[in-house]
Amino acid sequence: MSAINGKVLQLQHFSVNDGEGIRTIIFFAGCSLRCKWCANPEGYTMHNQIMYIGSLCTACGRCTAVCPRHLDFDLHNKAVRSQCDGCGCCIPACLDNARKNTVSTWTIEDVITQLEPQIPYFRQSGGGVTYSGGECTNQPEFLEKLVKKVYDIGLNQAMETSATFDFDQVQSILKYIDLLFVDIKHMDSKKHAYYTGRDNEHILSTIASLGQFRNDLVIRIPVIMGVNGDDANIIATARFVKQHILDPKIELLPYHSYGVDKYEQLDMSYPENMFRTPTAVELNHMNYLIEKEGVQIISFK
Repeated sequence: MSAINGKVLQLQHFSVNDGEGIRTIIFFAGCSLRCKWCANPEGYTMHNQIMYIGSLCTACGRCTAVCPRHLDFDLHNKAVRSQCDGCGCCIPACLDNARKNTVSTWTIEDVITQLEPQIPYFRQSGGGVTYSGGECTNQPEFLEKLVKKVYDIGLNQAMETSATFDFDQVQSILKYIDLLFVDIKHMDSKKHAYYTGRDNEHILSTIASLGQFRNDLVIRIPVIMGVNGDDANIIATARFVKQHILDPKIELLPYHSYGVDKYEQLDMSYPENMFRTPTAVELNHMNYLIEKEGVQIISFK
C-alpha cells in the first residue's frame, strides 16, 4: 500500500445515518465552503488547530512550559490564539483534557487498520464506509488510493460531497462509490454565496452532470429555517432534481446546533440567532411539496 498521507478530522464508527447499515464515517479536513451553520468548522482547513475547552482548564501552566513559543494557556485570548501555529506540543501535556487537535495525519495503512475490526459489523448489517468532511474531494489523491483499497476489501462505499470539485479530477474516484450524497444548500445563487461564501453555479452544473448517469445519487437539503426552508426554495430544488437526475431522490436534514461548542473552542463567532430547526409539521409540509413534484423522499435516519 502507498504511504501517501491524508489530513483527517476523525473516524466515527457505528454510524447509521449516512448510508445503509452500520458504517464508519471518515471525516476529511479541508473545505472550500464556509457555511455559516457548519457543524464541523474545524474542517474548514487542513491545518491543525487547538480546540481549547476553558471550563476544563485549571491554568496549571504545563502547556506553556512545553510550548515552543511559551504561549499563555488561554487560547480564548485573541492575542494568544493568533500566535498559536497548531503544533500540538501542548496536547499530551494537558492533564485536564482541555485541549485537543483538530487535524491528524493518516496513511492509507492507518485508516485500514482502523476499519478492519469493523468489517464484521459492515458485513452483517450491509454497511460500509462513508467519506465526509470537511470536503473529502479536497484531497483527491489520498481519497482515490483509499477508495481503491477499500474496494479491494469488498466494502460498500458512500460519499458525502458539496460538489465543489473538478468533475474530471474525481471521475476515477466516483466509479468506486456505491452511494453518493450531494448537498444543495440553496437554489438562489446570491443567497448561496452569502451563506456559504461561494455561488452555486458550478455546484448545480456538477450535479446535473452526475445525474445523467448515476442512479445512486441522493440530493440532501440541510434544512435551515430562515435560510432555505421556504416553499419557493424547496419547490425550486425539487424541480431541479426532477429535471436533472435519472432517479430523483431528496433527503431532508434538519438543522441542528450540535457543533456550536466548537466555535467557542476555536475562538470563532457563530450567528446562533440566525437559524432555526424546522418543526415536524414544517418538515411534513416540505415532504409533501417535494413528492408533489415527482421526487422521492428518502431517509437514512
